[in-house]
Amino acid sequence: MILVALIAILFLGGVLAWLSERLDSKLPRVIALAALVLDLVLMLTLLGGDSADGSWIVALNVQWLPRFGISFHLAADGLSVLLLLLTAFLGVIAVGSAWSEITERPGFFYFNLLWTLAGVLGVFTALDLFLFFFFWEVMLIPMYFIIAIWGHENKNYAAMKFFLFTQVTGMLMLVSILTLAYFHYVQFGFFSFDYFDLLNVSTSSTIEMWIMLGFFVAFTTKLPIVPFHSWLPDAHSQAPTAGSVILAGVLLKTGAYGLIRFAVPLFPEASMNFAPIAMALAVLSILYCAKLAFAQTDLKRLIAYTSVSHMGFVLLGVYAWNEIALQGAVMTMLAHGLSAAALFMLAGSLQHRIHTRDMRDMGGFWAKVPRMSAVALFFSIAALGMPGLGNFIGEFLALLGAFSSNLPMTVIATFGLIFASVYSLWVIQKIFHGEYSNSKFDDSHLIDLNRRELAYFGAMILGLVWMGMYPQSFLDLSAAALQELLAGTQELVSTVVQN
Repeated sequence: MILVALIAILFLGGVLAWLSERLDSKLPRVIALAALVLDLVLMLTLLGGDSADGSWIVALNVQWLPRFGISFHLAADGLSVLLLLLTAFLGVIAVGSAWSEITERPGFFYFNLLWTLAGVLGVFTALDLFLFFFFWEVMLIPMYFIIAIWGHENKNYAAMKFFLFTQVTGMLMLVSILTLAYFHYVQFGFFSFDYFDLLNVSTSSTIEMWIMLGFFVAFTTKLPIVPFHSWLPDAHSQAPTAGSVILAGVLLKTGAYGLIRFAVPLFPEASMNFAPIAMALAVLSILYCAKLAFAQTDLKRLIAYTSVSHMGFVLLGVYAWNEIALQGAVMTMLAHGLSAAALFMLAGSLQHRIHTRDMRDMGGFWAKVPRMSAVALFFSIAALGMPGLGNFIGEFLALLGAFSSNLPMTVIATFGLIFASVYSLWVIQKIFHGEYSNSKFDDSHLIDLNRRELAYFGAMILGLVWMGMYPQSFLDLSAAALQELLAGTQELVSTVVQN
């Protein structure tokens, strides 16, 4: 029941936050923070848990719509627990980033924030595909409102683009889910949307490929990967800071999780035949979006393109489909969640202070805001993959695992590490060094990070250092889950690779 409690706390917390606005405009943020901290504490009880059912730490399976084979099936293994912890942790960070920024309709804002995160928790734990799709939709609509209501100058366009991209591709996934359930009915005589039942469905190679592509497009749009990426820079640049934190740190990871949990295990043969194309798209995303990052003058758009580039390493690791590569993909997801969220918080802090995201108007900020400058330097170095930090571990393992699967693509992908170093340090040079001038903006509010902001950034710094110095604690937690996923497909993977 703990998984139900985790989701219910956020749903109920969102409603209470909305209703409490009538009593005090500051009460919603306190309720939101309390709900997320409570969830985070409950999630910690899952660490070190054990289950007799393979790699699953906790599970709940209750009939929901038995006539259609739909059940309320939630479960968490080590992979899920890591992503649940990331979600709750970044939820706390998001509330902190919105603490003084959101003054208009705060109750409704925190309602949408908590409901988005509740949907994400459902995505990471649902093992009935109908239930999974339900949570997939739940997390989209509140995020649409966060961008459309509290966003910036072009918020309506960005919100609609985000919604259309994710909704249309989500419909493709729904068609694939229904098709898979239909084939289960044809072969076994009853409908089922249960993950373990659908693993037993067999179809022709052509049909399997088409069904798999429905999942692949939906998940890689959320990841995102070229050519399904164009919604992300607009959404990030227009979203409020908390929205960007959740988008980059959490929502993108649902796409990667979907590939690891559903797309490859449900369609192993089609996935392995498609792997060279998927890895080519990964490399294209790494290099192309790194190049696009150089062309940006909007700070948030630049960070958004770097996110797409780094997510390419995740896709590369997933379709290498061996334990080292998958461990690298998971570590990259976790580390990128912290580093990207921090960079968007910094960009949001600057915009909140000087009311511009244009880097051409910035320069020489180090002397003016030294604490902010030092924090920005740390997270920029983390994002480029400095050894000793979590991002390096993730990308190194992803490349190491991909090396044995597709050597040419791995070699080309390594150039992305060079480009990351260049654009990360270029941003630091452009904003924090050089000559300071306030001729293009009002610097009356350009003040350094306060204690509350330093506490949030400090927590993320500790997280990245921990991942970089003691990665085994994360690798051990996800190892059993990844080995379980690999076990069902390993023989087929070996056959495809040999051919």
